[in-house]
Amino acid sequence: MNRLKALGTRGQSVWLDFIRRQMIENGELRRMVDEDGVAGVTSNPAIFEKAIAGSADYTAALARHVAAGVSGPKALYEALAIADIQDAADILHQVYLHTNGRDGFVSLEVSPTLADDTEGTLDEARRLWKAVGRDNLMVKVPATTEGIPAIRQLISEGININVTLLFAVDMYEKVAEAYIAGLDARAAAGNDVSRVASVASFFVSRIDSVIDARLAEKAAASTSENEQGRLSQLTGKAAIASARLAYHRYLHAFRTPHWLALAGRGARPQRLLWASTSTKNPAYRDVIYVEELIGADTVNTIPPATLVAFCDHGEIRDSLGESPEDAAAALRGIEAAGISVREVTAHLLADGVKQFDVAFSRLLDAVAAKSGA
Repeated sequence: MNRLKALGTRGQSVWLDFIRRQMIENGELRRMVDEDGVAGVTSNPAIFEKAIAGSADYTAALARHVAAGVSGPKALYEALAIADIQDAADILHQVYLHTNGRDGFVSLEVSPTLADDTEGTLDEARRLWKAVGRDNLMVKVPATTEGIPAIRQLISEGININVTLLFAVDMYEKVAEAYIAGLDARAAAGNDVSRVASVASFFVSRIDSVIDARLAEKAAASTSENEQGRLSQLTGKAAIASARLAYHRYLHAFRTPHWLALAGRGARPQRLLWASTSTKNPAYRDVIYVEELIGADTVNTIPPATLVAFCDHGEIRDSLGESPEDAAAALRGIEAAGISVREVTAHLLADGVKQFDVAFSRLLDAVAAKSGA
C-alpha cells in the first residue's frame, strides 16, 4: 500500500515541503508526482537558502544570468527561484488539470521583509504572479496584521494565495474571512470566482516546541508530584489541539449560507494546510504531525525525511475530527497552568517572520558570493 496515496482516499492532499533544481532535472519530482501521489510543492526562503547555498545546482544558471546582465543578489535569486517554480509548476500541471484546480500548485513566498507592509506585499505578489506566469502558482503571504488586507485584495484580483505562518486559531478565522471577502469583491465586480484557490498554512510542530518547554520549566519548579504529572500530561498536546480546533472553525466557515451562495457560483473553499510537520522532539513519534492530522479537505505539506518515514510506517485513520471537546480541554489546561497560548502564538508569528528574514539575508549573501556580485 502506498501510504501517501492512501491519504488521498481520506480526502487529504500531500504536498512536498521542499524544492531544489536537482530533483527537477533528475526526474525525482516527476516520479513523486506519478508514483507517490505528491500533489503540490511549497517553498520558503529557508528552503531556497539551503538549496542554493548548499549545492552546486545553480552555478551554471547564475553564470548565465550574470552574463545576460542580471545584477544584484535579489534579482539573481529571483531569476533562479522563478525558474525552479516554473519548472515544478509545469510538472504539476497535469495534477492541476486532473483535479480541476484543487491541487497541482507550487508556492513562492513574497520577501519576509514585507511582512509588515501591506502595499509592498501587494506590489511584490502581483509582480511575482506575473513573472512566474503559471495558473498553478500560489503566492505566499504571511498572516500578519498587515498581511490580512493584502490577502483580501489579492484574492479579489484572482491571484492564488498560500497564507503562511499561521499559529493561532483566532488569526485563522481572520484569514478565512479575508478570503471570503476577497471572493465577495470579485463576484460583485462580475469576475469568475471558480478558478481562484487558496490554502491557509497552519504551522504545528513549532507550537509544541515552545509550549512543551514552558510546561517543562513549570514542572521543574513545582514540588507537587500531582502538579508535575498534570503538566506532563499536557506535553505534546498543544499543536494538535490547536490544529483540530482550527479545522472545526474551517468546517463552520465553509458551510454557512453565505459561503454556500459563493460555492454555487463555483467558489472553492480555502483548505487548511498543515505545515511545520517534521517532529522536533525525538521523544515523539516521527510522523505524529501527519498521523494525527488526517482529514477531508485538508493538505499536509511534508518535508522529505518525514515523507520517507510516513511511507515506511505511517498509520492512517480519520484523526483530525476526533473530539474537538478534548482539544479545547487541552488548551484550557495549558492556560490554567499559567501559559498564554495567545502570547505563544504571537511570539511564534514574530519569530517565524524573523527566521525567514534571516534565511533570506543568508540566501542573498550566498547568491552574492557564488555570483561574484
